[in-house]
Amino acid sequence: MGSNFKQLVANSTAHRPVRDMLSGMVINNKDLLHELMAMALDTTNKNHHKACWSLELVMETHIVWLSDYLDVFCKRLSTLKHEGALRSVSKICLFAVQYDKKSKGFLSPKNLELIIESCFDWLIDPKGKVATKAYTMRALYICGENNDWIYPELQRILQEDAAKHTAAYKAAAKEVLHRISKI
Repeated sequence: MGSNFKQLVANSTAHRPVRDMLSGMVINNKDLLHELMAMALDTTNKNHHKACWSLELVMETHIVWLSDYLDVFCKRLSTLKHEGALRSVSKICLFAVQYDKKSKGFLSPKNLELIIESCFDWLIDPKGKVATKAYTMRALYICGENNDWIYPELQRILQEDAAKHTAAYKAAAKEVLHRISKI
């Protein structure tokens, strides 16, 4: 089944029904998670971004399943460059920090540090896409609740970069800046 699953991922498209089918296979057979995670984090695999698309949907439903992979997942964040992978992985980072906020201790200090570092890198990347930036600014907002240095840096970046970006970026930045100003 494993090689068949990998082939299904390799032949997949970004269409939601396809991603739902693949993520459903993993949700129904958690043993496939190891293969999906390995494929998603292997940047030498030309289809790693496709694995990230399905991994995002699995983690949206079962973020706690990330716990066995947190160290390797967080260490590999900085190696991901494909925008399709970054969009999905940035959303997984958002799910992880949201879950950590509720469960306290899901993320180790080192995992959190690597997520914060990657999120800032993705946020300031001039070639980065808006969806990735929107997820990262929201993740950084949550991380800033327990890290005093994040909000001033996040505010500066969002205020300086808003003029250079699309209406969607401006809307997300405005939302995050408004939430910071209420603190």
